[in-house]
Amino acid sequence: MFIPKANRIAVFSYLFREGVLVVKKDTVSPTHPHIEGCTNLEVLNLMKSLQSRGYIRLTYSWQHSYCYLTPEGIEYLRGYLALPAEIVPATHKKAATRPEGRERDEDKFGGEGKPAFRGGGDREYRSREGGFGRGGGM
Repeated sequence: MFIPKANRIAVFSYLFREGVLVVKKDTVSPTHPHIEGCTNLEVLNLMKSLQSRGYIRLTYSWQHSYCYLTPEGIEYLRGYLALPAEIVPATHKKAATRPEGRERDEDKFGGEGKPAFRGGGDREYRSREGGFGRGGGM
């Protein structure tokens, strides 16, 4: 299938920027929801081509293809798009460290880390005798 170079570059740059791409198996859709200017069929065929070369890993579920870049695919797209080595996909960037959680009040918890509003043991509120279920009752 002939795909214009502008559409090919748009798909490849989106895939490299994000590191993943979702394509619905819908060949008649006029546009892809995340990439402007190219049809869903073009994106589907480009991903099929990249998968056959081993540049992406494809997972298919419920009429959607989930495409993940492999290290070989990153190198190929970096060469195709003429990008420097410092630029990496969003999935390979280190996440910012999470801020520390807020301080907990010590009176909420007992000595062993158990909640103080419950009794001493787990399920102590259920009595040993009584009840008509398994093992109890008359």
